[in-house]
Amino acid sequence: MMLLRLAFQTLFLAIGQIWANKVRAMLTTLGIIIGVAAVVSTVAATNGLKNFVLTEFSSFGANKVWVFPRRPPEMRDRFSWRKIRLTDDEADGLAANVPSFERLTPVLDFTAPTQYHEMRKPFVPVHGIRPVWHDIEARFVTQGRPFSRIDEEEQLNVCLVNDKAIAELGLPTNCPGEYLLVDNRRFLIVGVVETKAVSPMFGNDDAMSEVFIPFRTARAMRPDGGIYVIAQTKRPELFEDARAETTFYMRRVRGLKGDDPDTFGVEAIEQVISQFNKIASGITMGAGGIVAISLLVGGIGIMNIMLVSVSERTREIGLRKAMGARPAVILLQFLVEAVVLCMIGGAVGLAIGQGITLALREIPNGPLKQAEIPAWAVALAVGFSATTGLIFGMFPAIKAARLDPIDALRHE
Repeated sequence: MMLLRLAFQTLFLAIGQIWANKVRAMLTTLGIIIGVAAVVSTVAATNGLKNFVLTEFSSFGANKVWVFPRRPPEMRDRFSWRKIRLTDDEADGLAANVPSFERLTPVLDFTAPTQYHEMRKPFVPVHGIRPVWHDIEARFVTQGRPFSRIDEEEQLNVCLVNDKAIAELGLPTNCPGEYLLVDNRRFLIVGVVETKAVSPMFGNDDAMSEVFIPFRTARAMRPDGGIYVIAQTKRPELFEDARAETTFYMRRVRGLKGDDPDTFGVEAIEQVISQFNKIASGITMGAGGIVAISLLVGGIGIMNIMLVSVSERTREIGLRKAMGARPAVILLQFLVEAVVLCMIGGAVGLAIGQGITLALREIPNGPLKQAEIPAWAVALAVGFSATTGLIFGMFPAIKAARLDPIDALRHE
């Protein structure tokens, strides 16, 4: 009970001393305030940007994998396009030899003039796909029906369109059953696919007109067209297994020897997310460096002002010692004062950091709508502030505790 009462008395005495020198205390804590405000606002902005990027990437599917032809930059003369392009047989072989893939489809993309009655667009993206494409891309039919196995096997002239194509080609709202001319070839519209807008993060927020046709039909229209493969792993964490299995299969079927570079690429959203997380962690560590420097500067200021305070209150210290105050009590008084001073600076810094965070969230069309200060950043700021007070307040407190009461009472 005695110890608790002493702690409260020391705390209120420290607050009283700080309040008596408000302007000096405010200027002394500027380093702490700037450091804490900088680190919490930087962490909040980093978290907001990270959440924005991950949300945008998640719309593409965390367990999607792309396999595509890639010419080795160091051997461009050795590998022609015909040698590195993916073939339909290789795509079918991936489905049979990569157990980590749950499903996949080759995709053949090209642009073609497309016409409905008198409305004609010269360059409309056309995608040759297989029926499983809908499950991989999570884009489903809102009207009509999706492609069937018969559409693919029989190379039927059927197609799907998206909402943007309906608007730009002047199609009726309920368009299944209508006919389109795609590259002067007549196609029956059997369904409407959800339109997927491209995020502003990827350079464009406008959805495009799209026409989808069965893969084998697209191959008949573009016999020499290049393809890539979109696959879906059974679980997102299986990407590394899928890449190893794909690499093994592709090198074997292409006859690549040990020293030959890969003539194909395997990429996944999960891989990009992992790389971005590393970048975000680096930014957070950089913010830690900022706060360390600011707290060092602030701590030196705290130590300096506490030494001045000890010098100003030398007679008071001598009087208290003459009245029976022990050195430990004097040390505790000045140490608590230094810690309280740093904690006040930390609290002001947190308030300023929160204000900056709220301002960042209000930026129109900005990527930081989800910016917020995590609990660990608040705890870190409070801990750093208290530690700074303890470390830099210790020397002035020890100096005050060691003062000789006789010399202190004689001090002018």
